[in-house]
Amino acid sequence: MVELIELLFWFSSLYILPFWVMMWFAPYHERTAALMKNEWIYLAPLAVAYTIAVLPNLVDIFILLGSDMPTPAIVIDMFAEEEVILVGWLHYLAFDLFVGRWTWQRLVATEQPLYVSFPVLLFSMMVAPLGALLGLVVTRNYSEPQPAGIEG
Repeated sequence: MVELIELLFWFSSLYILPFWVMMWFAPYHERTAALMKNEWIYLAPLAVAYTIAVLPNLVDIFILLGSDMPTPAIVIDMFAEEEVILVGWLHYLAFDLFVGRWTWQRLVATEQPLYVSFPVLLFSMMVAPLGALLGLVVTRNYSEPQPAGIEG
């Protein structure tokens, strides 16, 4: 199983690069917008890779994390296995790209220049929570569009 997860690891690690490069260097390009508006293109393949990797361990994960309050010791023990580390990496890739895309949308909506958007999105890729926080700071005047019928 580890070999399959390693294959998924490499696929996913390479798959995300074009999306990040486009958000970094061509944030306002129509092709960037077309790719990033479609979750079936940028996110679904990562979610499938993650699902393939996690399904064989799903019952164990639920039992482990559902029977006790997670503690640092439990998490360390869990991540002592190579398979779990690789599954964790797939998790990071998928959610970093998801949060990066959300941050990119805010940056584009507030018309941030490349010298602002690039470092924010680089942080989003490398240390996503910090990148998201930076994105929130530089787009603090952004207001989320409300669905029809909801008062804001």
